[in-house]
Amino acid sequence: MFGGANRRVVSLWFPRLPSDRVLRARPVEGPFALTLQQDNTNRIFCLNAEAEARGLYRSMGFSDARAFCPELQSRSADQIADQEFLTRIRRWATRYCPWVGLEGRDGLVMDITGSAHLAGGEEMLRDDLRDRLSRIGLAVRIGIADTRGAAWALARHGEGVARPGHALDKIGPLSVAALRLDSGTVTSLQRLGLNSIRQLAEAPRAPLARRFGPGLMMRLDQATGAQPEQVSPQSDPPHYGVRMSLPEPIGLTSDVMEGTNRLLIRLCDKLKQQQTGARVLCLTLRRVDQQALHLTLRLARPLREPARILSLFARDVADLDAGYGIDQLRLEATQVEALASEQISHVGSDRRDRIDDLITRIGTRIGLENVQRFLPADSHVPERSFTLAPAAYTSPAGAWVRTRPRPLVMFPPESISASGASPPHKFRWRRMSFTTMRTTGPERIMPEWWRQDEGWSNGIRDYWRIETREGRRLWMFYTPQNPGWFVQGEFA
Repeated sequence: MFGGANRRVVSLWFPRLPSDRVLRARPVEGPFALTLQQDNTNRIFCLNAEAEARGLYRSMGFSDARAFCPELQSRSADQIADQEFLTRIRRWATRYCPWVGLEGRDGLVMDITGSAHLAGGEEMLRDDLRDRLSRIGLAVRIGIADTRGAAWALARHGEGVARPGHALDKIGPLSVAALRLDSGTVTSLQRLGLNSIRQLAEAPRAPLARRFGPGLMMRLDQATGAQPEQVSPQSDPPHYGVRMSLPEPIGLTSDVMEGTNRLLIRLCDKLKQQQTGARVLCLTLRRVDQQALHLTLRLARPLREPARILSLFARDVADLDAGYGIDQLRLEATQVEALASEQISHVGSDRRDRIDDLITRIGTRIGLENVQRFLPADSHVPERSFTLAPAAYTSPAGAWVRTRPRPLVMFPPESISASGASPPHKFRWRRMSFTTMRTTGPERIMPEWWRQDEGWSNGIRDYWRIETREGRRLWMFYTPQNPGWFVQGEFA
């Protein structure tokens, strides 16, 4: 939506949003600050009014702040939680108008054109906004004008309401910093004697445009209404939750599974529309005594196939205690991932599905992170030729390419009593005696010189494949620099 003659915009600025959010949940008395690690220094990120009254300010070193104010209480900042909180406020603000968007990390912008009369006028809308936000512990400054730029300037530098068609009269006395300019441009303008927006508006435009570029004039025109500026409402993210209320309580496992199946069909339709798949599902069963049973299913792969997901719920549903009956079921995909449509093939797909379902079943008991797989790594050193990764979050990396065979079982090198560079004819290992029958080798492996590895302190290793008369096939190596023999693996 672009500006017009009757357009009205509200700008909301929350000067202490992070600290207000934390203090709403856990109030404290006295000065309080949130800290954030910046440039290897713990600095103040946000603070309450009491801390500001003590002379503390943002970006101040936390150690200096504690020296000035020993009773200062603090917690660590959480910028992700702050953004989520601001998003919830944005959703709440749609009660006043449908056009509400985010303004940076600490503000909102609302296009109330044609909506103010529903609240009794702009002044009553402003007062209602302030009262409701203050009741939940949020400090807010509000600006109302014809343009987004003028409303932003009033909220952050003056606060008030500009009469329609007279935005410059209201914002004219404000500093040029109210035009959303960078600090370098503001300093340069002030050195030229242009301290206020009115002085800037009355100055010749051509010399300013040549010196500062078109961005300065664009910000001035946006604030005065000479150039339109869009207010784009933020759409709510898709909600992947479905619910079913039952006229009569149920308690049989088959009934609960049937209800879950119907919810899965509806939920998977939503997932398919958004080209996503569920990774974590939460099934909530409300009993008639108002107690809730929660079943969480973490999937090894994103899924949106009701039949496959339902079978994975079967074990947990069979073990639940329905009490006097369940009268409501709710299913929500709490974590989703992109899942594009795929061409269905009969080659190998069923096998992959069974493996993923097996990983899910085992992961439900011991945790998905504890089900791991070996992946090849780009290293010629045996100990570094593979990595361990959670099977649920990785895919098989294809065939292992090795020019020489590697043992199925590998362990840290174990010393044996033997001498000479040739494989020993007889030796003892793990309190057992062995006689060499056949040898293959040597395969010389050099250490990776760019790594500091104590295990390879002896340098070069000559690896041999030893077949013994006792039936054991061992992987052994000899170290020429510090003569010695070691067993490091065993072939199948």
